[in-house]
Amino acid sequence: MVVLASTLSSCHLYQKYSLPENEAIVDDYKKALEAKPDSASLPYLGWRDVFTDPQLQSLIQTALDNNKDLDNARLNIDIARAQLKGARLSYFPSLALSPNGGTSSYGGSHMNWSYTIPLALNWEIDAFGKILNRKRGAEVAVEQAEDYRQAAQSQIVCGVASTYYALVLLNQQLDLTKRTSDIWADQVQSMKDMKTAGMVTEAAVVQSEANYYSILASIPDLEQSIRTTQNTLSLLLNTYPQEWQVTSNLNFDIPQALVSGLPVSYLAARPDVAAAERALAAAYYTTNSARAAFYPSINISANGGFTNLLGSMITNPGKWFIQLAGQLTAPIFSRGQNIATLEAAKASQQIALNNFQYSVLNASAEVSDAMVKYTKNAEKRVQVENQIDALEKSVEYTQELLTFGQSTTYLEVLTARSALLQAQLSSLACWHNKVTALIDLYQAVGGGR
Repeated sequence: MVVLASTLSSCHLYQKYSLPENEAIVDDYKKALEAKPDSASLPYLGWRDVFTDPQLQSLIQTALDNNKDLDNARLNIDIARAQLKGARLSYFPSLALSPNGGTSSYGGSHMNWSYTIPLALNWEIDAFGKILNRKRGAEVAVEQAEDYRQAAQSQIVCGVASTYYALVLLNQQLDLTKRTSDIWADQVQSMKDMKTAGMVTEAAVVQSEANYYSILASIPDLEQSIRTTQNTLSLLLNTYPQEWQVTSNLNFDIPQALVSGLPVSYLAARPDVAAAERALAAAYYTTNSARAAFYPSINISANGGFTNLLGSMITNPGKWFIQLAGQLTAPIFSRGQNIATLEAAKASQQIALNNFQYSVLNASAEVSDAMVKYTKNAEKRVQVENQIDALEKSVEYTQELLTFGQSTTYLEVLTARSALLQAQLSSLACWHNKVTALIDLYQAVGGGR
């Protein structure tokens, strides 16, 4: 009856991990797992299908080949697999050879050598799931290490892409600023010519020169930012600082159907969310192992070999021997420690559940943020482009009015040109924000395979 009661009370020790019931966030995640993924959807697109620029593809591949963080993630998988192999081998008996010998003499008696060459076998029977839960925990650790590797790869792919397009933006801003400085240099000369003709005062010349120098002063800042970003990209590629060539093509986008049709179920594809669930599973098996400590351990041992020491007699030649034994060890006085260990394991399991739920919510928020950022910057850029069209006409009209001595002032010309430059820079910023939103969205849904 005692054995039956112990068996019935320990049945849950053999149950595999499953997601908790009656948790709203967890239930949503379950539905995501049950949904059939669309291999053509954004989370499952390879990074080469998303980032089609050949220069960018080459840089990403270099980063994946050289990046030390990704290499460490791969090594962590090897470590987890080695630990899993050890956990699986725990089911098998251990075998040890430990030959020994010695001699002694008492009161000048003759020294007789004794020796034993034993082969010891020990086998722990997994009657209460101790080894089983350790093995399952090791299996989860391998899966979690693979999730971390995928998360690291996604971060590297999107990090290189973000840095690449930051360089594209800075190069475009530098090119625009230099072209604008050339226009302002002509404007300064025009003001000087108009002053000579008595059409404007010295104040107009000085003001135009001040604006011109202001533009020239922004060029070193942009060049410094470009150099810093180049160094950041070099670090991502695990190489010494150098200059990297980037595209001047601003046509980077993702089909609208892939962006607007992102259900919450795609969050199940995120490696960090999957890793958080693996951590919950590992905590579950740790709790099961803590429960198993309350139950006896059953060991079967066998010793066999050759010896010349039989009892207290030394015989030559030696003889073969064999010993068989079984041992059952039940915790009695360690129960208080086992209770404390179980309570700590339960608390850790609840922490893992809380972290998992937060990771699901955080992933959902990141996807929502990226989609809003993409949509709103696309809308904003349309309006900024309209603003640029209007300001270009304003610059043209005010310049003509000033040239022909109509009712306008040099301040209106300078204001119109300054506003045009700011609008052009704003348009580039909107383009870059839209690009980074797409990259963030791709990473937020677990892309980067």
